[in-house]
Amino acid sequence: MVDYVSNSRAAARARRREAAEVASFVRRLDWILLGSVAALVGYGLWAIAGITHHDVPGNQGYYLTRQSVYVVIGVLGLLIATLIDPDLYRTRWRVIFGGTSFLIAIVLLAGPIRGSKRWLDLGFFRFQPSEFVLALAGFLAERSRRLHEVRTTLTAIGLASIPIFLVFLQPDFGSALVYCAAVGAVLFVAGTPWTHIAALAAGAVALTVLVLGALPAAGVPILKDYQQKRLTSFLNPDQDPGGTTYNITQSKNAIGAGQLRGRGVDNATQTTLNFLPEHHTDFVFASLAEERGFVGASLLLMLYLLVVWRGLRIVTLARDPFSAIVAGGLVFALLFQIFVNVGMTMGIAPITGIPLPFVSVGGSSMIANLIAIGILLSIHVRARARR
Repeated sequence: MVDYVSNSRAAARARRREAAEVASFVRRLDWILLGSVAALVGYGLWAIAGITHHDVPGNQGYYLTRQSVYVVIGVLGLLIATLIDPDLYRTRWRVIFGGTSFLIAIVLLAGPIRGSKRWLDLGFFRFQPSEFVLALAGFLAERSRRLHEVRTTLTAIGLASIPIFLVFLQPDFGSALVYCAAVGAVLFVAGTPWTHIAALAAGAVALTVLVLGALPAAGVPILKDYQQKRLTSFLNPDQDPGGTTYNITQSKNAIGAGQLRGRGVDNATQTTLNFLPEHHTDFVFASLAEERGFVGASLLLMLYLLVVWRGLRIVTLARDPFSAIVAGGLVFALLFQIFVNVGMTMGIAPITGIPLPFVSVGGSSMIANLIAIGILLSIHVRARARR
């Protein structure tokens, strides 16, 4: 009888201790970040419902339903990522980096989809491995302990260039730029000497001149025809409004037509009459601005600003350099995507096909970004636990 009572009390204490640990874990979550992301996802679904309302005759909710499914999968990924200790990425970086690089290489062997090889078609879902920038950020973060050494820096950059080069060959110039932005952020947060960063920047400029100028002039073009046209449209947006610069011209028209409060779903002719191409993916911000105006677009940008602020705060609170560097890479990659997508709709950035996070229709982008938020939450929880 005494043993039974003793065991019951021990079990009760264990349950109370477990409940206390769960409650402590929940309290240490960054609820402002979580709430702002939830608001972003909800706002994005609401925007897509209006933007794609007239896209599929007889099925007004076609894209909204698909996007909602992606959100559910992404939320599950967010929850799992929040529960995983970031140390797992540090100890398993070879598997993560190698596996992602392998999948990107496999994409090149698959058949092209819409003229490029970016996706793995699983039948029920098209998966784009290049969306998962965590693999690159985690790899560089693990190597960051010795990035002050020239040899280590060059080795890390050389290995990181492999997936970037494979993504460029797909061709997916936009994702390759996101990878480069993440590399720059990781090097900065890791405390890489400015001399190393300056040398890498000089090398990047030289490579850009070689790809965009010297090689094409010598009769060896590197970029595809449509990529060259996109670059031309960025440099000279008024050159051919009915041809080369048609997309950016229609995008500017849509943004301007929205004015202060927007034209509404039914009166947004640029979107509903399909004058604006890819209005639910690449140019979704222009469609949102046309339908909801300056007010609606500003609300979206303020939500992004809130998410980026909380992400940068997590960088400063991380319990160890690895976690801080991973967080920095993820936050800057997110910020870069936002800037380039919004900028290209206004003509201040070249058209690259980078999706607008949490808004553009697409499964890989939504899932990858929600998992990235889960990793940031995981870093925040462990940081508070240690302090």
